[in-house]
Amino acid sequence: MTLRALAVAFVLLLVAACAGGGSNRNPRDQMLYAYVSAIRWSDFDRAVGFIDPLTLATDPIDPLELERLKQYQVSGYEVRTQSEPSEGQYLQVVEIRAVNRNTQEEKTFTEHEQWRWDEEGQRWWLVSGLPKLSEP
Repeated sequence: MTLRALAVAFVLLLVAACAGGGSNRNPRDQMLYAYVSAIRWSDFDRAVGFIDPLTLATDPIDPLELERLKQYQVSGYEVRTQSEPSEGQYLQVVEIRAVNRNTQEEKTFTEHEQWRWDEEGQRWWLVSGLPKLSEP
């Protein structure tokens, strides 16, 4: 086998390995990936669907606050720390960079996300609510 044929075989194996990796994620990682995708695309309407119904029942989303969020274009989302304080709970601190669409000024916000596992629904819910990107 020539060096070129070996290189082609190696690349094909590498591509096959990378293609199959995503399907083996656990439910939490799948949910986090989908949530981050919504946030990175600044799709806050879609992000509402990740919020725990119990949280929404006690603290419904203010439509005005949702509109304020839509003034931002998310330019970065990076997990800084993560922990599992107990089974069925997941915490992470994330850094979100966002550009205000009106002023074109980029700011960095730190969010403390809290997630819980819903055994009955077999899914993870965001307990802490949407990011607070608007200024106080």
